[in-house]
This record gives sequence, C-alpha cells and structure tokens, in this order.
Amino acid sequence: MTQHIGQIALVVRNYDEAIKFYTEKLNFVLFEDTVLTETKRWVVVGPSGKTGCKLLLAKAANDRQLSSVGNQTGGRVFLFLYTDDFYRDYQNLIDQQIKIIREPSTESYGTVAVFADLYGNLWDLIEVFNEKIQRGNLK
Repeated sequence: MTQHIGQIALVVRNYDEAIKFYTEKLNFVLFEDTVLTETKRWVVVGPSGKTGCKLLLAKAANDRQLSSVGNQTGGRVFLFLYTDDFYRDYQNLIDQQIKIIREPSTESYGTVAVFADLYGNLWDLIEVFNEKIQRGNLK
C-alpha cells in the first residue's frame, strides 16, 4: 500500500485575500476554486510542481476557527517550502515585502530562512544539500 499526504487544510480569514497572497506573492498555482455553498468553497493552491502536498484554504466558519487563523501550531514553523534555488525564492520574499522572521542560515541539511505568510503562519524556505534529506531519509 502506498500513502501520501495530498493536502493540508489551512484556516484563512478570507478566500480571496488568501488566494491573492499565495498566487501573487509566493507564485503558487490555484489548482481549484469550486463553490460548494453560499459560504463555502473548495480552494486548493500549491507550488507549480505536479507532485507534493497542496494547501486547502479553509475559510474560518466560526469564532473558534477565526481565533486560530495564523496560529494553527502555537507559533511554531508550520509549513516547509522546498526550493531548487534558495536565493531566487528568498529574493522574491524580499521583493514581495513578505516578513522575514529569521534571516538565511546554512545548516547541516541546507540553506534555510523563516518567513511569515499574510496571517502570521511560519514557514521554512529550504534548499537541501542532499535530496535524501528532503524525502525524509536522513541516512
């Protein structure tokens, strides 16, 4: 049996502002935007690659969910954006005036910086030195 995580739900305040941020500032692709009801849509964004996990943008439906927007993990890095050109994508973050939380550093596994999305969720931007690390095989 083969398994993989296809999508992660990210609670957002507003569908359209989230789509705009991810597609215009991070250059993600809008894979799907389907109206389900008057208040609910199925919105999927992600990096342009055909494989890998996507984000399901889930609009907060009540006060409890709204209070979690931007803090789904209690302030820890939540999402990991792997790249084949760290400095190209880091420069895009700067050009798009995206908040940098931790400047680039070289670690044993690669080059990494931490940035915040429009809601404050923390992301690692990572270019790994060894493809095995990216796949989760640390041997």
